Amino acid sequence: MTTQPIIAFIGLGHMGGYMAANLVAAGYTVHGFDLMPAALDTAASKGITIAESGEAAAAQADIVLTMLPAGVHVLSAYPALLAAAKPGTLFLDCSTIEVDHALQAAEMAQKAGFEAVDAPVSGGMVGAEAGTLTFMVGGSEAGLERVRPLLEVMGKKVVHCGANSTGQAAKICNNMLLGIAMVGASEAFALGQKLGLENQVLYDVISTSSGYCWAVNVNCPVPGPVPTSPANKDYEPGFATALMAKDMGLALAALETTGVNGELGARTAAIYAELVEEGRGGKDFSDVYNRIAGTISTKETT
Repeated sequence: MTTQPIIAFIGLGHMGGYMAANLVAAGYTVHGFDLMPAALDTAASKGITIAESGEAAAAQADIVLTMLPAGVHVLSAYPALLAAAKPGTLFLDCSTIEVDHALQAAEMAQKAGFEAVDAPVSGGMVGAEAGTLTFMVGGSEAGLERVRPLLEVMGKKVVHCGANSTGQAAKICNNMLLGIAMVGASEAFALGQKLGLENQVLYDVISTSSGYCWAVNVNCPVPGPVPTSPANKDYEPGFATALMAKDMGLALAALETTGVNGELGARTAAIYAELVEEGRGGKDFSDVYNRIAGTISTKETT
């Protein structure tokens, strides 16, 4: 009988807390740490063993999983985590960060003698809680096979994208398209209303026609057609505008670095950045519809 690895889970926020709880529910021993006391209290209530520090968690682990806000946080956390880890530990970063930061983190781990895998996620808080995330994995085949059992507990699909940092590359491309699609869907519904179409009628057409997309069929930006969409819950986030603005910023940086003429990506990044500046970062990213339709003031706050 194979013994399950002990997990150090660094970053127990809205996403990480649910992910760690699903690992505990599957029988894994999880030592967790977060800088926010409230996150630690919630994690403890879900059976996660709270460590005194990230290093203390890493020292007991076979796999160190990080779920942090940005690349700078991952890179600043890694030196102490690497120094504390025992030989043979694998470092798994599920944060969404810059491609070059993901590569730097992997190189830091490898130079210290550890295997490293990047595996950012798609699916939002709903997917994190339900264990239905999609993982985009960058790293070796051997590294992927070590972490696959964990990823299959926390998600429903695991895609091996290639070498280290390609998981982040796939995540950035996917979310750039998602952001663009939501702006397009919002413009379509706003225009449809001005032309006299009811939201349900336009949804019935788009959802079964060439305009079919996740932004309409699952996360429809107008109230009514999709009862489970955030639009029917005052745009309470499944995926917050602030997070989309962050991901669009990563995409914009990648467009500039690679020289790709991404006009729609650049404009969409600006739109979401403006929404955050206007105080709507806590709403679901489909709230962009209200800005386009003119149903909110551009200075309205949450």
